[in-house]
Amino acid sequence: MQALEQELKQLIIDTLDLEDMSVADIDSNEALFVEGLGLDSIDALELGLALQKQYGVKLDAESEATRQHFKSVATLAAFVAQEGVK
Repeated sequence: MQALEQELKQLIIDTLDLEDMSVADIDSNEALFVEGLGLDSIDALELGLALQKQYGVKLDAESEATRQHFKSVATLAAFVAQEGVK
């Protein structure tokens, strides 16, 4: 799971052009939105598209479950590990 978390951190950095950040700067359990990494709804859309393209996961933007999956890198990794078809 740790390798997947590292992959996801790099995907976040690359997708959202977070040039000043490295994988080591992102805590797997830190919140991705508002607090923590401070991502917003536009970032969520871009990241969701990147996840669909990279891992083949299906996401519903209006779903409460999707919001829970996007809580942190760790929760996102668990979701991708369970649902992804890479």
